[in-house]
Amino acid sequence: MIKRETLAFLTDLVENNNREWFAQHKDRYETAKADVLAFIAEIIPVLSAVDPETQTEPKKCLMRIYRDIRFSKNKSPYKNNYGISFSIKGNKGPEYYLHLQPGKSFFAGGYWMPEAADLKNIREEIDYNTFEFLEITGDKKFTSLFTLSTEDSLKKAPKGYDPSHPQIELLKLKSFIASFPISDEELFKPSIVNHLKKAFEGVYPFVQFLKRAVVQ
Repeated sequence: MIKRETLAFLTDLVENNNREWFAQHKDRYETAKADVLAFIAEIIPVLSAVDPETQTEPKKCLMRIYRDIRFSKNKSPYKNNYGISFSIKGNKGPEYYLHLQPGKSFFAGGYWMPEAADLKNIREEIDYNTFEFLEITGDKKFTSLFTLSTEDSLKKAPKGYDPSHPQIELLKLKSFIASFPISDEELFKPSIVNHLKKAFEGVYPFVQFLKRAVVQ
C-alpha cells in the first residue's frame, strides 16, 4: 500500500512547484520515491503472475518526476504525480500503467497514441475479429472495473472504412485505453494489491488483443 505521506508530498508539491522548495524538501521526495518503489516491488509479482512478459525492475517502471519543459508553455519543473509504466518486454506498444496523484489516481491498460502503422493494424484486427473484441470488452471482469476511453477519437470515419460500419465508433479511436479510478483511501489499504490483481486479470485479454494486432 501507499503511505499517506507520499500523497501529501505530491499535494504540497502542486502548491510549491519550484526548484527552491523542492531542494528544501528533497528528503521528503526521496522518502516518497522509496515508498513508491517498494509498492511497485510488491505488485510486480502479482502482475507477472498474470502477464509474465511485463517489466519486472521497479526502477525501470517508475517515470521521472522531472518535467521536460523545453517545448512546453507550462514551465513547472516537476510533475504532480508518480507515473508507473509496466511495459511489455521487447514491445513499445501496449502496456499497463498506474497513475498516483491525490484525488486522481487510476490504473489503465492499453495502447496510448499508437503510431500510424500500429493504429492501422489495430483497426484491422477489430474489423476482422469484432466478435472477439466485443466479447473481451463486454466480459464482466472487464466491465466491473474498466471503462474504454473514447476521448481520443476522430470526428469522421478513418480512411478505408464506411461511416455506416456497425463498429465505426471503435474504429474512430486513436488510442485504446481501458482505465478505472482508484481513491486515495484505497491506496492506503493493504487490500489494494488484491484489487490490482483483479484489475490485471480483467484487462489482460484486452492488452493481449492489442499486442497481437501490432506484433506481426
